Amino acid sequence: MDETRAPVLDPGSRKTKTGYFWALARDDRPWGGGAPPGVAFTYAPGRGGIHAERILQGFSGILQVDGYAGYNRLIAPEHVGPEIRLAYCWAHARRKLVEITRNGSAPIAEDGVKRIGELYRIEAELRGLDPESRLAGRQERSAPLVADLHDWLVHHRSRVATKSPLGEALAYIAKYWNGLKLFLTDGRIEIDNNSVERTIRPTALNRKNALFAGHDAGAENWAVIASLIETCKLNGVDPLAYLTATLTAIVNGHKQGQIHARLPWYKPTLERTKRQQ
Repeated sequence: MDETRAPVLDPGSRKTKTGYFWALARDDRPWGGGAPPGVAFTYAPGRGGIHAERILQGFSGILQVDGYAGYNRLIAPEHVGPEIRLAYCWAHARRKLVEITRNGSAPIAEDGVKRIGELYRIEAELRGLDPESRLAGRQERSAPLVADLHDWLVHHRSRVATKSPLGEALAYIAKYWNGLKLFLTDGRIEIDNNSVERTIRPTALNRKNALFAGHDAGAENWAVIASLIETCKLNGVDPLAYLTATLTAIVNGHKQGQIHARLPWYKPTLERTKRQQ
């Protein structure tokens, strides 16, 4: 899950207010899962964790996120609902160290980037295997590296100024450590949440072209269209061909009870739209 800003015109104020698109993505292809990939965008008027809680009402399982504090609400003791476990993102942990290396010589940060890079190298070799094989490979190869990385983290945190950029980067990794190492316990978990970040990037870039939604209802419609377009792209379907075929089918009386036949991953739909490309 991830979120991005959604500027919306605020009627009467002659200004825009900041809403958010919350993206919830599923992509089981890295471990050979049979469920089709997809992403659902939901518009909300804010970024508070209460919106994530509302969107995920009834969900139980593992949710992969970045370090935004709003998600902590999902695992708080007072959280009402099924159990949710948060898996955190190694790409965000690495990014903070990479930023430090760009400002000059930073041997500790460079070493951290290299150590995390080794985890990514292993993940590249395990991608596409079934969950059991991925888990076995991680336990054998990645777990010792993660244990060494934890010792490295403890060692340097005790010697680096807490308020320095490096100290803050190390504190970030330590804060989310349990969620960062969760990928070692389940072969279905990815090492990062890049899958949802990739789906959200076009919507974020489109803000420069769209400028803003005219009202909250317009933002909600924007989220629906973004869901369809990005899900088409995940399934190798041309969005324009899909939307053209789907709207034509609706005009021609497609039954609401057969909506499954118009989803981007439905095989006949996928084949028809590919032939139109």
